[in-house]
Amino acid sequence: MATLKEFEEALREHGMHMALALLERLRERDRQTRTIRPARRITGQKMTPDLARAILELHASTGMTQQEIAFKVGVNQGRVNEVIKRGKWLDDDPHAPEAVARDRAKARMRADPKPQPRPRTKPLPRKDAPRAAKRPAAPQGQLAFGDL
Repeated sequence: MATLKEFEEALREHGMHMALALLERLRERDRQTRTIRPARRITGQKMTPDLARAILELHASTGMTQQEIAFKVGVNQGRVNEVIKRGKWLDDDPHAPEAVARDRAKARMRADPKPQPRPRTKPLPRKDAPRAAKRPAAPQGQLAFGDL
């Protein structure tokens, strides 16, 4: 398939000046009617347990791809994948990892000074417990090419 630039070059090579003039008029008309609007982010629907169940139902009952399901329900394909593969968003638990992550992201967007604290997975070290002394690293041997 030829590009518009290649088509224009072919018209020039064959001396088709009338066609080139027509092409230039069409370009000028396009430039005059073209508008540049500021870009905006299109946000999808808020994920809810009902929407997650609808996604699972569409996935099970139709042969639609994740992208087609996402377009139909108004979310991005990554959310559809999370629901289908990992069972996310199926319960209305506000402490679920995905709900906590969503709330943290919303807090960042609002520039909230106090986002929700993250739950700690490891216990903090006790201050009264003595620390183990660090041992110096043991020297490691080095093999030469003829050692083997």
